[in-house]
Amino acid sequence: QVELVESGGGLVQAGGSLTLSCEASGPTFSRCAVGWFRQVPGKDRERVAAISRSGESTVYVDSLKGRLTISRDNAKNTVYLRMNSLEPEDTATYYCAARETLLTNRYFGSFTDYRFWGQGTQVTVSS
Repeated sequence: QVELVESGGGLVQAGGSLTLSCEASGPTFSRCAVGWFRQVPGKDRERVAAISRSGESTVYVDSLKGRLTISRDNAKNTVYLRMNSLEPEDTATYYCAARETLLTNRYFGSFTDYRFWGQGTQVTVSS
């Protein structure tokens, strides 16, 4: 079992930056691939970034590429999402998700791929 807790959200002005953290409890986090998703009420959950269990493979949604950096520190059981040049359209609840995998360099794209989810952290970008 893996429990995930997101933090780092808040209110920021357009053009600003935030770093979200996803801290995990449980002994198997280093064997998990992790994804960050976001959701706006009334819309589907959207994957924004994902990272393999090794941290060597990453992927970003095309619309956000260049503004995001996903990274992880397995010693701290934490995955980070750095977001730059934030826009009002980035306003959403951001969730991290994890799944165990034997594949060290594989990331996963769909929310259906993930077994464990955090409660989310709200990001609000003002214009």
